[in-house]
Amino acid sequence: MELRQLRYFRAVAEERNLTRAAARLHLRPTSLSQQIIALEREVGTALFVRGPNGMEPTEAGRALLPEAERTLRQAERALHAARFPAAEGLRLAVTPGSPPAVAALLARKLRQVDDLPVSAQLTRIRSGELDAGLVVLPVDPALTVAIVSTAELGVLVDSAHPLASRTEVSWADLSGNDLLWFDRALAPGYHDEVLALAKKAGWTPRRILHGPPRRALFAGALRAPDVVALRPRWSAGDGQRWLPLRDSPVVRHALVWQDSQHSRACADLAAELARAAGTHDRAVTPDGHGRPSPAGLGPST
Repeated sequence: MELRQLRYFRAVAEERNLTRAAARLHLRPTSLSQQIIALEREVGTALFVRGPNGMEPTEAGRALLPEAERTLRQAERALHAARFPAAEGLRLAVTPGSPPAVAALLARKLRQVDDLPVSAQLTRIRSGELDAGLVVLPVDPALTVAIVSTAELGVLVDSAHPLASRTEVSWADLSGNDLLWFDRALAPGYHDEVLALAKKAGWTPRRILHGPPRRALFAGALRAPDVVALRPRWSAGDGQRWLPLRDSPVVRHALVWQDSQHSRACADLAAELARAAGTHDRAVTPDGHGRPSPAGLGPST
């Protein structure tokens, strides 16, 4: 019995449908059916009852399913340990306000993760004090850059704000509002790019307020009736509304590093972070070009 056979069996048992399971596994239904039949021959009994409404596990199939799941989890843990042996020891820093799924994975995976502005991360990566950094784009193209998270930038307001009842807003709708922003030193490239994009779209904030980094203080500053913030959806907290912004830029976080003995570990970690975040970079075309793509800083927890 092979691991791939157990994966095929699990997919069919979960989908209860051969065609859906085959699509999930990127196989032809006939190929998947042959694999299930081969597995049934090996265990010596039918694992599914075939019917017009799909495939239902037999008593033997129901008994095998939890054992198959346990075996696959153990195999995946062993594979992970073999693929990422060096990740735990990486010296890494993150920009405050990183995507929650990415930050949570890093907290579980690494011994220590520091919060540092983008410029400080880049300086320490070049000097060798850090192996990698999680930053908002754009950054120095001389470094290796692997995008791990993408999201649309939208408008974050207090639930009592006049715009809070909208389902979508335009740049023009922001006229007369102050922008709750952040200190440029945290991410100069992103700071300047977003403000330039807003100006090009026709909106210049009445005032730019430097919001506090901590979530509770940030929420207090956002309660003013004429203050908005530009953030990805996952930045929204209790008592706040996130509104889609027409013609919005794409927000991107990336793992960056320079070539070293840790390059493979960094590349593997970037791939794992991208899977955790469910990355889908809709802004970039096959030739690497696309709309401007700054990434968003949000308040930290």
